[in-house]
Formats: sequence, C-alpha cells, structure tokens
Amino acid sequence: MDSLALICTIALLGGGIYWFVCILGPAEQKGKRAVDLSGGSISAEKVQDKLQSVLVLLPPPQGDRKDRERDGRRPHLRRPRRQNPRRRCCGVGGPMRAIAAHSRAKVVGITINEYQVNRAKIHNKKAGLDALCEVVCGNFLEMPFDDNSFDGAYSIEATCHAPKLEEVYAEVYRVLKPGALYVSYEWVTTDKFNGDDAEHVEVIQGIERGDALPGLRSYNEIAETARKVGFEVVREKDLASPPAEPWWTRLKMGRISYWRNHIVITVLAALGIAPKGTVDVHEMLFKTADYLTRGGDSGIFSPMHMILCRQTSRSIP
Repeated sequence: MDSLALICTIALLGGGIYWFVCILGPAEQKGKRAVDLSGGSISAEKVQDKLQSVLVLLPPPQGDRKDRERDGRRPHLRRPRRQNPRRRCCGVGGPMRAIAAHSRAKVVGITINEYQVNRAKIHNKKAGLDALCEVVCGNFLEMPFDDNSFDGAYSIEATCHAPKLEEVYAEVYRVLKPGALYVSYEWVTTDKFNGDDAEHVEVIQGIERGDALPGLRSYNEIAETARKVGFEVVREKDLASPPAEPWWTRLKMGRISYWRNHIVITVLAALGIAPKGTVDVHEMLFKTADYLTRGGDSGIFSPMHMILCRQTSRSIP
C-alpha cells in the first residue's frame, strides 16, 4: 500500500511539474515550445552566445537579382548583385551564415572576441558553410584590413556598442571600395523620447545597463555621423515604425511564466546542471526584457533604425 501511495505521489508530482513547465507556457506570449527549440541544453556557452553582438561586412554577390527580398527589414539583401563575392562579418555568425547560404557569396567576419571566433567556426562547419564563411579576430575600431578592400558592408545591432559611432563608421568607410554600400541597424532613442520624463530616462538607462551599451544615441545623430566621415546617406528609416508589427511582444513575460522559469533555473543551478551565475543572468535578462518592452511599447526606443550609405571616396576628416 505504501509503495502504491509513493508511486501515485511521484506520478502526481511529475505531472504537475510537466504541466507547470511545458503546458502552462508564457502567460502573455506563446513562442516555440521547449521541444521545438534547437540545442536543448543550458551551458555557459549558450549564455555567452545570447549576449554577443555582431558586426558584418559584406559585398553583394555576383549575378543579377532574380527574386526580390520580401522582408523590408533586410535591406542589405535588396541591393543589385554586381561585385565580386568578397566580404567581412562577425559575432558567432548567424546573419553571416544566412546571407552566405542565401547568396552563395563568401563572407568574412571580424569580432574582438576569440570565443566568438571559435564558436562561429564550429557553427559554420556544422552548417556546411565553412568554405563560404570565415571569421577573423580583431577590433572593429582598428580593422586589420586594407583600405578600399570590400565591396559592401552591413552591421546588425553592433555599432551601438562602439564608444564613439564616428570611429567605427570611419573604419567601415576606410575599408570599403569607392561607391560601395553600407547598411546598418542602429539602436536609438526616437523623437518620442523626452529627457525630462523620469520614466523615459529610467527605461533608456535600463536598456543601456542590461545590454552593455555606452549610451543610446538619438535617431537624428546617425545620419549626421555617417556624413561626417564621408558617407553619402542614401536612405534612412525606422523599420520598427508602423506598419511594421510590434517587435517587442515576444519579449513580454507574465509573472507566472517568470516564476516558472525562475524555479526551474534555480533547481538546475542547485543540482549543478546549469552553470554558476545562471540565476543572476536570468534575473538580468528578465529586467532587460521588461525595459525593452516598455521602450518599444511607448515608442521611445527602436532597435531597427536603418541607414543605407555609399562610400564616396572623399577623404575622411
């Protein structure tokens, strides 16, 4: 009888944990189920992968454009393919692999983080793209590349980490060939941001702190900085503005979802399955997601301020 009671108790407890973790899900937003996510393990490498940023330099591939890019949020793939396939990039290479697979162009990445270099090489090989994708360890403020050596460039949520935007833009300008295009996604405060509003300031400072930013720049500084180093600004647009769908909704997390994740992570950390510090990282990511959601919902922050520039061959001031 005691054995039967024990079995029933264990079954009930297991069912409750399964319901709490796998069925209940996020209270406000449903994304992929846990079983549908790739790489089902928690490790220090996973944490590092999520906290890294990307700078990518890339020239358009050869050939004529046959299919128009349907996603307006990927302007770097909408330009005509004219030049020889030689380009550069960074991070652990997510965008690099996507673009190489799509265009069959060679992409070379630059990142200051040696860990990222090693991880990117592993991912490139697993994807069967190591012949097209190469990663170089270096500083994007002092790129180890020759002048006028690239046919095009793009950066995705990376240059916002530069202490001075002018310095990284000047380096991009230097390594581009005359007439080459550069497109970038910048994190910015929008025209709705009010520096005298305490809540606005709290949200922006929370984003800066949680995402290790030297300081968010105003949207109107981006084009001005690009022109200052010699670029011609071809186009500038906030791709997060309507009619684009809200980008922040998937970041929303209800209290039930938060406590579900917190309990699971705490247990995994206590058992030594999750690396030390995972609970602290979870807390930081939760707070940062909240600030990002508030910034997006209020319209004072955009992570998708797109600027398209052309190298004009004018000397850099």
